[in-house]
Amino acid sequence: MEITLTTPALLFPALSLLLLAFTNRFMSLAKLIRDLKHIYKTNQSHLIYGQIQNLRTRLILIRNMQAVGIASMFSCVLCMFMVYAGWQTAGKIVFGAGLVLLMVSMALSLWEIQISVRALELELSDLEHKEDASPTRASS
Repeated sequence: MEITLTTPALLFPALSLLLLAFTNRFMSLAKLIRDLKHIYKTNQSHLIYGQIQNLRTRLILIRNMQAVGIASMFSCVLCMFMVYAGWQTAGKIVFGAGLVLLMVSMALSLWEIQISVRALELELSDLEHKEDASPTRASS
């Protein structure tokens, strides 16, 4: 297989969009953590503390997703340099490493999404449990 300068460059748009999505997730989590911390300081709820712990795990995953995604982009740039310098074999190896890093980043993203969905399911089950127990519901 022959790698040209344009081969690793094809990943730049995908990597840029992934990093933008990861950054947006990070910013949303950061705001949510700040809001929940403020709420926790006022009422010391065990439920709020548990949510903050869940968000801490997700925050670590997002940080790792971003770091591995950036390493993937760096690998693509390094591959382009190696191909430009005429080091085809090294360029192929580095490009392969960049693809593996991209897969790791997406796997971490999937893991973070699963944690997020589980947390939302717990919130919804708590809401459904309260709705089933409400007196207006029983009289209908």
